[in-house]
Amino acid sequence: MNWLSKLRRQKRQLPDAVDMTTFQPSPPSGYLVGGAVRDTLLQRPLKDLDWLVPDAREAALEVADRLQAAVFPLDEERGHWRVLHRSTGAHAGTTIDFIELRGPLEEDLRARDFTINAMALDLAGQLIDPTGGRADLEAGQVRMTSSQALRDDPLRMLRAVRFSNVLQFRLERATKATVAGLSGELRRGTLKLPAWERIREELDALIRTPHPGRAFLDLDELGLLELLLPELTAGRGMSQGGFHHQDVLGHSLEALERVATAFPESDGTLRWATLLHDVGKPVTRDDTGEDNRIRFYGHDKEGALIAGRIMRRLRKPQEEVQQVSGLVRYHMLPLPKSDKEARRFVHRRRPLLPDLLMLMIADREAARGPLSSEATRRAYRLALARIIRLLEEPAPPQPLLRGQEVIEHLGLEPGPRVGEALRLVEEARAVGDVNDREEALQLLDSYAAAQGWNRNEE
Repeated sequence: MNWLSKLRRQKRQLPDAVDMTTFQPSPPSGYLVGGAVRDTLLQRPLKDLDWLVPDAREAALEVADRLQAAVFPLDEERGHWRVLHRSTGAHAGTTIDFIELRGPLEEDLRARDFTINAMALDLAGQLIDPTGGRADLEAGQVRMTSSQALRDDPLRMLRAVRFSNVLQFRLERATKATVAGLSGELRRGTLKLPAWERIREELDALIRTPHPGRAFLDLDELGLLELLLPELTAGRGMSQGGFHHQDVLGHSLEALERVATAFPESDGTLRWATLLHDVGKPVTRDDTGEDNRIRFYGHDKEGALIAGRIMRRLRKPQEEVQQVSGLVRYHMLPLPKSDKEARRFVHRRRPLLPDLLMLMIADREAARGPLSSEATRRAYRLALARIIRLLEEPAPPQPLLRGQEVIEHLGLEPGPRVGEALRLVEEARAVGDVNDREEALQLLDSYAAAQGWNRNEE
């Protein structure tokens, strides 16, 4: 299937009222609002419940007592309390927020981001819908409540893309035009960019959607991708030659889509690495050779550095920064074609596996696109099977040699050669070339002689 094909959108018939017994125990008075109303009408699973109530503290304490759940204030001054229910039952694992209603209900709803999030249910199950959210749900579209709502919080533009992709809705025409216009203001600096921590949360949510390639393509079409990830959009229109059927940007988006399709349980780390795996190509492109072929020498190394900077800009934890950078750095490794090669591959890149192989598969499939052959797919399936099998084998309980043994046997001083020798032994053990201590020492003797290591000489 062509990943760029439009997703099916169908009109829906939604109820006018809801059976509120689903939400028991409910507060003594108030309204269910926001995403819970939207998802209830769409019959989607609920994760969070938001209640607008006259007294948030009283309502939270009462519901928490009936559920035997934890309760605490998020913002006592502004009247925002939370109940966390972790036991069994209808509300298990649900976050229930209580916010004081300090003005007319319709005014509160009209100030929200999108019409599909600007509905409420009273305790009788009657829908309150001042902006036409129900009709937009039925039509399958995301429509802003007002242009000012997007201007007040530009992060809502990213939320628009997320909702349209998660729900498989289209962006309403005026909303789409407003987002495109405001993204221009953000680029010019006349509108303030949200904090990178908030941007990260929305991008993380987008990249975990079932079709993240399309989601990021939507960001690009709205001018948001260039604003947030200019290193990625630098590949727009950049031809690659060879067997690549798309420019650098198109290839990156297709690879992301393919990794999500082939490995739907893949986490955000792998998906970010896949999106950024060729981010080094725009700065390494070279077509000055005598044969006029396009080359990207060192784009994997350069890309690892750029990907690391992007992850840090998004305020990612250091562990994820290193993992994404490592995956980008080594995505060009050759495919292991034998059990021995696979063992060496696993030994050297174990911390990156199996994600690295998944990235390699998605990269090559996206490169070839319609020209991808079943033989290629079969080769990658075999390689993946080898890798998975080896990863399931228990690791050796302890190394064959210790550093002090290497020092004493070879007569070395402590230093980098000792580490080099230990790595040599463990890799030889991983691929089956040595099996015990005596074989390891023989290997060290041969290696030291070949390297010209003289005893007690560093």
